[in-house]
Amino acid sequence: MGSSTYDFDVIVVGAGHAGTEAALAAARLGAKTALLTMNADTVGQMSCNPAIGGVAKGQIVREIDALGGEMGRVIDETAIQFRMLNRSKGPAMHSPRAQADKKAYQFSMKWRVESQENLTLCQEMVEDILVEDGRVTGIRVRGDAIYRCAALILTTGTFLQAIMHTGEAKTQGGRAGEGTTGTVSDALNRLGFELARFKTGTPARLNGRTIDFNQLQRQPGDADPQPFSFMTDRIEQEQM
Repeated sequence: MGSSTYDFDVIVVGAGHAGTEAALAAARLGAKTALLTMNADTVGQMSCNPAIGGVAKGQIVREIDALGGEMGRVIDETAIQFRMLNRSKGPAMHSPRAQADKKAYQFSMKWRVESQENLTLCQEMVEDILVEDGRVTGIRVRGDAIYRCAALILTTGTFLQAIMHTGEAKTQGGRAGEGTTGTVSDALNRLGFELARFKTGTPARLNGRTIDFNQLQRQPGDADPQPFSFMTDRIEQEQM
């Protein structure tokens, strides 16, 4: 029996912040698009920090929104606290940031992906990148199915041959409880790409039952929160 073949205009591999925006943008431009992820239940998952924006990042979210992206609208719906950082400095240094209900954010983003015309969400593990005459023509996934495409976008985040260090323990994985995509790294190596290793750190989480909150100073959000999206009139949900 031959392997299955699926045809798309654009394939996006990885369904985090970058992947969801890329897939939605392609689909809205009329391209038949596939968004591939190892786990369809983690689309848009906020792995490290349940927040959107911050210094040098909030401006990017607003630029994405101006181009028709979803991140700004989703955080406006699901944030639990908005703060404009660096208010003591000049306007050029002001940076919007919102802490999110990360499960609500993930649910909303996944719903938008699944509801988008021209966009198909696929739970697959990429095994190889297919190239003919110097051009990408598709990918092969675990089980040998072939996804054909005219354009391939890799938004794999921390999952390329990823290693996690917890104290002195070292394990493979893109984030806690999930695996890694070494096969994509191998494919890129075979195609002549030089790979480098980068590092990101996640601070330890504190158990709230071990904290005496009476000894701490409350830091409230902004009394009149400013939305991230230009399409949001005002923030309606209660803030923490």
